[in-house]
Amino acid sequence: MDLRYGIIGCGMMGQEHLRNIALIDGASVAAIFEPDAAMRAEAAKLAPGAVMADNLADVVANAQVNCLLIVSPNYMHLAQLEEIAAIRPLPILCEKPLFTDPADAPRLAALRSAYPAPIWVAMEYRYMPPVAHLIAQAKAATGGIKMLTIREHRFPFLEKVGDWNRFNCNTGGTLVEKCCHFFDLMRLIAGCDPVRVMASAGQAVNHLNELYDGQIPDIWDNAFVIVEFENGLRAMLELCMFAEGARYQEEITAVGPKGRIDCLVPGPGRFWPAHLGAAPVPKVIVSPRDPKGPQELDVPVDPGLLAAGDHNGSTFYQHQGFARVVSDGQTPEVSLLDGWWAVAIGMAAQESAATGQAVDLTRAAYAPTAAQGHQR
Repeated sequence: MDLRYGIIGCGMMGQEHLRNIALIDGASVAAIFEPDAAMRAEAAKLAPGAVMADNLADVVANAQVNCLLIVSPNYMHLAQLEEIAAIRPLPILCEKPLFTDPADAPRLAALRSAYPAPIWVAMEYRYMPPVAHLIAQAKAATGGIKMLTIREHRFPFLEKVGDWNRFNCNTGGTLVEKCCHFFDLMRLIAGCDPVRVMASAGQAVNHLNELYDGQIPDIWDNAFVIVEFENGLRAMLELCMFAEGARYQEEITAVGPKGRIDCLVPGPGRFWPAHLGAAPVPKVIVSPRDPKGPQELDVPVDPGLLAAGDHNGSTFYQHQGFARVVSDGQTPEVSLLDGWWAVAIGMAAQESAATGQAVDLTRAAYAPTAAQGHQR
């Protein structure tokens, strides 16, 4: 079966999706809803065969469309999923986060129990080649992970249409908006659910001198987050969003009784200074305890995939997987439950940083529970 996408939202990230869909055999874009005129014009250049719809309902009702992609601002995702469910439930690839308000968790639970088609939550970081290599090799390299560290030192939030990403009420907060990717990785690598979250975070450098309709942005730009899991694994996130001078944007380290494995991931190539030569190549380093001797492996990404987006080829691999779901009936690799847990950890981190208290995720109302159909 060929994929004929209907797309909801075609801003910066939506356009990355368009470039990657164009690389997938048998995939095309049938319809797009993008209310901003400038973004709509850019999307039309990338998908000239697509119908430009006036609203979400027209995209969903389009007979040519057989799958959907949601790439709208964060706070719109859940309501749009509910609207789709009421019109024509199709397979969906939905950008993160699934929801932004802790009070909306029951709505997500209701959607999850009733939606008849597959929903894949976009967690691109799983599919970055160096990260995927670390995930595949981590158990053997470490002898069983006991500690996991993710460090992201990157550039500030980019400008978005209407500056929606400058305020927690629209994004869910930095630890939901930006970091749910990393909490998803932690839970995937741990192989079980989180039980407790502790965090310290704040706004130290970015956006302090900006003003939008008389309001100063309240989005945080730095954080430490510790997550404890059911199996005893401890994971930590270190986030800094004013460190774009670093050679690598993400550094992930897993450690166990046998050794350590690291992956080093550069940021978007378009931001790498030309006078410094070629952009850094992703690496994986395995460091056994005995015999000692780190082994370094380059994990290059196809140049065509690098040119198609800012996420080291992961958007392409994600669409390949989604194509198998739509065409072959496979189960989504990133489920609605996975996406829910990623948001719940982020919300717990926001709460912990705001209150100065650890958050028990086994009791948090916004986290998945047995009563809400908790399944792995």
